[in-house]
Amino acid sequence: MVATLTLASGNRYGARVAPSLDLRTVADDLLVRSPDSLAIVDPGGSWTYDELRARILATAAGLRAAGVNASEQVALVAPPGRLALATTLAAFRVGATIAPMNPRFSPGELAELAGLPGVRPAAVVADDEHATAAAAVAPIVLREDLMAVTGGDTAPASDTAADGALLFTSGTTGRPKPVPVPRATLTARLAAYVEPRARQTRMLCVPIHHVGGFLGALVTLVGGHRMVVQPRFDAGEWLRLVEAHRVQSTFVVPTMLARILDHPGLPATDLSSLTTVTYGASPMPDDLLARVAEALPGVGLVNTFGQTETLGGVTLSTPADAVHPVHRKSVGRLVPGVKIRIVEPGTDDAVADGAVGELLVHSPQNVVDGWLRTGDLVRMDADGYLYPEGRLSDTINRGGEKFGPVEVEAALRTHPLVHDCAVAGVPDPEVNERVGAVVVTKGPVTTDELREWCAARIARYKAPELVVFADQVPLTDLGKVDRKAVVAMVREG
Repeated sequence: MVATLTLASGNRYGARVAPSLDLRTVADDLLVRSPDSLAIVDPGGSWTYDELRARILATAAGLRAAGVNASEQVALVAPPGRLALATTLAAFRVGATIAPMNPRFSPGELAELAGLPGVRPAAVVADDEHATAAAAVAPIVLREDLMAVTGGDTAPASDTAADGALLFTSGTTGRPKPVPVPRATLTARLAAYVEPRARQTRMLCVPIHHVGGFLGALVTLVGGHRMVVQPRFDAGEWLRLVEAHRVQSTFVVPTMLARILDHPGLPATDLSSLTTVTYGASPMPDDLLARVAEALPGVGLVNTFGQTETLGGVTLSTPADAVHPVHRKSVGRLVPGVKIRIVEPGTDDAVADGAVGELLVHSPQNVVDGWLRTGDLVRMDADGYLYPEGRLSDTINRGGEKFGPVEVEAALRTHPLVHDCAVAGVPDPEVNERVGAVVVTKGPVTTDELREWCAARIARYKAPELVVFADQVPLTDLGKVDRKAVVAMVREG
């Protein structure tokens, strides 16, 4: 199956526009546009756009003084906030490539990232908390006083590097992979957001070492909006920040929404400022979406679907889709300029209309040329809506029968006593893999009861055989199911 939407010139979702943005001079552009408006609020304080510009120039001067040149890489080991964003924009000015890394990684994990092919940081910037671990990344460690260089950067903006950023895939099913993001592609992706629009207050509560947080932060700043940063998600604090700062829009993952709905402080929190919640990065259970729509009736729910190599979303749903009886289970339709093919996994042979296959993407925002094999299993309906069916790498092979864990999770979640669950294939010498599950329950239930419940809804061979009951399912920093951890928990249990 092949699908496309005609490219609409100037459309902000994936279309190429004439760039009105130069990543090297973002600091100067920010000052001209909204100098006195608040730019960033984080737990340590706040900056106006004028103050942000001054810090960018100071940080750029500090990078040059440390010997960082154009076309070199600057690693970043710090949570979202003023240091991380000033460093990112300063690296653009210097002409360097910013490489955000997960600040929760151990020194050994950070060293592994730094040793991957194509990763060669000239220096690493870290906040005080993570500076010791960051020493495993590069010999030059620059800390928070980097932003206080007297006088700021007076050198002309450097020639642009080939890559604007080096992002890392999440590594939920395997080793993280570095993904170079060409500067021209990143510039074109952001340029559509520069034009003057009504300013908003937006919440950043996902990490910027993930493509969603990285793009979300840059889109907010180049658009001149106010950004409220929650460095690490906590449902109670999220509610407090939305109310205190009158947040209007945010990006979250489904797990975050579930914790917000379950928080006892929700009924007493004033969320009347909130107009849009965009979600993505992992599947949204249908029952959870229904709960969100009921709890936040005045909020537009928007779904997006993509990956690091597509530089964010290639589909988009609308608030009307979120309450549609069928389309709400989709991730929306293709954004303009995106072409897809749905093929038999591992081949170029198109599947029949409506059948499940591997997703191939071709778009202006891809960070690689040509068709990208995403590794996602999807199907498309007659109305052009895309439905994710799991990751190819997550596929469970039980005795030659292959299926995705998402299908099993959906069956488990229909049980009235199942609150949450995560499924993975557990290696087995007899049948290759057995179906393992980590289940969070609302009351007492047995493995046999869950197995029989699922067997009445999906093929018996897909029903979970190895079940571990836990207080919560294992998740990554972004709220995705950590299937490697599921396998480990099932084996230990």
